[in-house]
Amino acid sequence: MHNILMLSDDTVLNKALELARSTSWEDFNINELAIGLDISLSDLYRCVRSRDDLADLLFDRADTNMLDASQKPGFIQQTAEARLAHCISSWLETLAPYKPLVREMLGYKLEPGHIHLQAHGITRISRTVQWFLTAARWQPQGLSRIVTELGVTSVYVITFGRFLSDDKLNPPHLKAQLQARLQPLAPPQ
Repeated sequence: MHNILMLSDDTVLNKALELARSTSWEDFNINELAIGLDISLSDLYRCVRSRDDLADLLFDRADTNMLDASQKPGFIQQTAEARLAHCISSWLETLAPYKPLVREMLGYKLEPGHIHLQAHGITRISRTVQWFLTAARWQPQGLSRIVTELGVTSVYVITFGRFLSDDKLNPPHLKAQLQARLQPLAPPQ
């Protein structure tokens, strides 16, 4: 058995994604993950408490990769809407290899008996949008902040939905569309 202290979130998530890709998110189970990691269920419980925690780890990975992308040379020289479009498309790029699994993860969260997961999903969307705006250095104040957050949230949710529903649609193709949709919300240059 492996030492649980040596397992990173990335190791656990990568094994979970590997196992789920071989079947489906629906058929994937926590017992298989513990066996695949060569740890006990109680040790795995110290890392993740549910399959939903694993989905959150994937979305956390997308957040982190998006924030890293916002630190690259030349990013800050772009227009506000280009920076924000870059952030959203970078976030989607992280999920692109797992698009079928992400659809299944969200389908699970949207099942009628999972109101608690849906409530968490709303706060997750809000938190992600806040990070998009922070990374893009787009921090409006007052009433403009409310309007911007609502607008950016709408653009993000619609784009994420389109991205998930079309297997041929990839983040680079969405970037120009995102920038055009975000332009009316952008602060004056």
